[in-house]
Amino acid sequence: MASKLATPKCPLRPGDPCSLCVPGATGPQDCQTVRLVMEDPDLRELWKQKQAEWRAKSVA
Repeated sequence: MASKLATPKCPLRPGDPCSLCVPGATGPQDCQTVRLVMEDPDLRELWKQKQAEWRAKSVA
């Protein structure tokens, strides 16, 4: 019986699966790029703006 594992989504690229683009990462939970964006106030603000834009487009 095939297991149905959830595919982690990339928090930085809405709608895209985590492609493990950072060597050694096993998903968004230990991705250094995600960590850097979430810890930097300016990058986090930009990320929030992009998320809002993506949500607005997906609803329209």
